[in-house]
Amino acid sequence: MTEQQQDLGTQLPFREGKYARVERERRFLLASPPALDSATAVRRVTDRYLDGTRLRLRLVELRDSGGVELKLTQKVAADRPGPVQGLITNIYLSPDEYDRLLALPAATLRKTRYSFPPLGVDVFDAPLHGLVLAEAEFDSDEEASAFPPPPGTLAEVTDDPRFTGGRLVRTERPELLVWLAEFVVSP
Repeated sequence: MTEQQQDLGTQLPFREGKYARVERERRFLLASPPALDSATAVRRVTDRYLDGTRLRLRLVELRDSGGVELKLTQKVAADRPGPVQGLITNIYLSPDEYDRLLALPAATLRKTRYSFPPLGVDVFDAPLHGLVLAEAEFDSDEEASAFPPPPGTLAEVTDDPRFTGGRLVRTERPELLVWLAEFVVSP
């Protein structure tokens, strides 16, 4: 186990292992998405953040193939700034399992994700329309540190908790507009 993993393990209720992995990512607020016709993949994403939990139920519609991914995700946040977001665990679900979990109370967030490797660019639906976030995931802290912000970046928001899915899902449009005004964005 690396020193980085030992340090992370002391801050989280469990350690990286065969079920949970360290999630390293950087997020960037963009003025607008890149040219969408150059995306290598397009996915419609519906996230349901289950009330009172750290769980997210995700439906991904794969526009290219017409396929669907269904998964349940747990994210345990790290208590420190930087690209290590915490631990993430994914469970892939059958349609019946997904449908049963749909009955649980949740807040819903919808977006379209465009792939521009190594970036995923999310364009959000109402009430968050006008919000465009890019993110990149990394295998090491060194890779994350060396990554330059993409063109069109207004600000890096990796350490800004307002720009996490768990917070955005409960954000009303007037609140979002105040946040975006800080970065001179007028959707």
